[in-house]
Amino acid sequence: AALALDNGLARTPPMGWLHWERFLCATDCGADPRRCVSEQLFVEIADVMAAEGWRDAGYEFVCIDDCWMAPTRDKQGRLQADPKRFPSGIRRLADYVHSKGLKLGIYSDVGNKTCAGFPGSYNHYDLDAQTFASWGVDLLKFDGCNSGTLELLAEGYKRMSLALNKTGRSIVYSCEWPFYLRPVQQPNYTEIKQYCNHWRNFFDVYDSWSSIKSILDWTALHQDSIVKIAGPGGWNDPDMVSIFVFLSQLVIGNFGLSWDQAVTQMAMWAIMAAPLFMSNDLRHISPEAKGLLQNKEVIAINQDLLGKQGYRITKDKNFELWERPLSGQAYAVAVLNQQEIGGPQNFTFSLSFLGNGLACNPACSVQQLLPASRDWGVYSWVSSLSVEVNPTGTALLKI
Repeated sequence: AALALDNGLARTPPMGWLHWERFLCATDCGADPRRCVSEQLFVEIADVMAAEGWRDAGYEFVCIDDCWMAPTRDKQGRLQADPKRFPSGIRRLADYVHSKGLKLGIYSDVGNKTCAGFPGSYNHYDLDAQTFASWGVDLLKFDGCNSGTLELLAEGYKRMSLALNKTGRSIVYSCEWPFYLRPVQQPNYTEIKQYCNHWRNFFDVYDSWSSIKSILDWTALHQDSIVKIAGPGGWNDPDMVSIFVFLSQLVIGNFGLSWDQAVTQMAMWAIMAAPLFMSNDLRHISPEAKGLLQNKEVIAINQDLLGKQGYRITKDKNFELWERPLSGQAYAVAVLNQQEIGGPQNFTFSLSFLGNGLACNPACSVQQLLPASRDWGVYSWVSSLSVEVNPTGTALLKI
């Protein structure tokens, strides 16, 4: 376990792009190559990430999810890429991604088959880790389908962690371990953090408000058990940013979220110190979605070096107030309006309520970051703030 803890990676939540949600397995590559999970897609995404500010904003991983494999292993028992989807092979793709100043992520499964039915890593943990390292892979998303018993699930996640470290290559390890445990037993997050750099707790995020809302509700309900374990080297992953915004996927920039809901996802993923992995088509994204996803002040909150995850401090009818301690004695504060009908509403709260009374003692400056940047000036400890928030929207403040 000590070896697994000591990979020195994910000091802040990882950021990047992942094909799952927006680009699924079923697309016929011959009929629609631009939407196919293929070498061409990842080359084009890497080009855009390097040329259009994504890499410079902090999004460094280009991640392959399920369906990249050939249906069988090769004669030496090694995983191999589908020759039609990835004709040059994963090593060549990794070299190309690295040439753009980016890193390559890949997908496998703890069981004998992936969720889509391709070869899993069961009984091949060391071989697969060595294969990924030889290809120049920088991140492994390790799913939990077809794993058999909970004992085999746990053993597989531990063995792959140790196998990755044994390769000598720095490979971020993204686990689905607690998600597959939860239906049967409470995850031991202390143990999970010994082996994984980030871990998913809940269902896949979808390009819809109901999906985003269910993730936020689940996180608030379970915050007493998950917030305390998050920190440098290991993070709770609520799945991708959907705009499709962060393996917490961001779905921002897709089809199912209103602008206010996209703002909510970006703000709340920053508050939750979530990995920021986008699942969208960066080749065709609106300037507004791009500006939101590349907002430097919001990303700085997500990447804050103190490494504390935020939490909900109160719920009042449809309003929720969340805070996240930041370095430099600052706090990020999110005011979330979960009402889905009507117009904007005001929420008023005392600044003495934040940080156990310390966030604004004796005085503090207040800056609004989302939905638009605005300097609110200096307030005293006994002041109250009144914030207007649209339905399903969020106001993100820095105190």
